[in-house]
Amino acid sequence: MVRTQIQLPEPLYREIKRLALQQDWSIAEVIRRGAVNVVRHYPHEKLTPGEDFRFPAPIRARLKVSDPERLKELLRSGQELTL
Repeated sequence: MVRTQIQLPEPLYREIKRLALQQDWSIAEVIRRGAVNVVRHYPHEKLTPGEDFRFPAPIRARLKVSDPERLKELLRSGQELTL
């Protein structure tokens, strides 16, 4: 992994920290997941001047998990999950 340093507005940092605590993730994991989301959804083509990027609407779904602790363990280990 590459180590980097960023500056965040205080309100955004507080929300990231809240989410990290709520999900039992590190702050770095929240940032990585957010970056992955931007890269996946951002168009590959350059936007025309004046055109604003908009994320697509979130997918509303619930994942049924029989063993939440095992799922956390897999997510932390970085192993590929198959559903």
